[in-house]
Amino acid sequence: MTQGSVRLMTWNIRYDSQPDNVTVQETVGSLPDPLTEPVSFLNLTGEQPWSTRRIRVYQRIIGEDVDMIGFQEALERQYDDMHELLGDNWGCVGVGRDDGAVSGEFSPIYWKKSIFTLLSNDTFWLSETPFDAGSKYTNAGSVRIATAAHFLLNASGKRFTYINTHLDDQSDKQRQYGASLILWRARSEASRGSTVIVSGDFNSPTVGNEAGAYRIITGQISPLAVNQTFQEAYAVHGRGVVDFKMLDLRTQLPSISVAGNWATYTGFNGPEDTREYSQIDFIFGGNNGGWNPILHKIETQLTDDGVLASDHRPVIADLQI
Repeated sequence: MTQGSVRLMTWNIRYDSQPDNVTVQETVGSLPDPLTEPVSFLNLTGEQPWSTRRIRVYQRIIGEDVDMIGFQEALERQYDDMHELLGDNWGCVGVGRDDGAVSGEFSPIYWKKSIFTLLSNDTFWLSETPFDAGSKYTNAGSVRIATAAHFLLNASGKRFTYINTHLDDQSDKQRQYGASLILWRARSEASRGSTVIVSGDFNSPTVGNEAGAYRIITGQISPLAVNQTFQEAYAVHGRGVVDFKMLDLRTQLPSISVAGNWATYTGFNGPEDTREYSQIDFIFGGNNGGWNPILHKIETQLTDDGVLASDHRPVIADLQI
């Protein structure tokens, strides 16, 4: 990695749909000898329990030498497990979307304390009443949130804002409204001179009938009108940034620096079954600048034994901030 850069990751790690009582230490203690060849390659198929998948998530993070992560779909157990695995050298913030505490899925942010200092953080709900914990957009499939945090880059003293989110999987209108709220908040931060990074599972492709959220966040179409109280709480300073929008990092690099895979969502199908492949997970940077992209890549989540760490692949970007 280029000197002076930081490595960001966004990853929907799939909620703990098959809960059990296996502890992190029990999973670690049952790991096979790394020199022993699997009994057979790709012998496991389909979704595996979180107690199996969590080690693969951790190993990918450490193997890629990631500095900051935005997860999606993490339940309280998963939030705690990743904190335990990553250790005290990492910080983390996030709340459960259903109650603003521990119930429901988190969209948490983790960071290396040696590289970043957390200055403040908050959560807002992607609904018509964004300050009401547990509120859901009309006719959306689920409650949706965004986690916002202000950080100091320790080496340079540079400050930046990071917003991590997960938009709805059923309502395109919610996705568009959620993207509009996030864009407003990002524009407000930018108007105060902050570099802004946004990441998450947008459930919105780059083109097609369900691309509204992607097109709004990237400035291709106008955002929806959002809650007035939210606008006042995050007012735009002065005139703000003219034509503010978020830029998809992979579009800001030469093709040779956009590596790895294309699809970010694969499902838990076998590696030869590509019917569900799509590109819906992104890392964006505000067009007010303050960041310089170096590399973008979409990594695999499959290991030789057939375990898929998630139904999404991790998206990674190297940036100078």
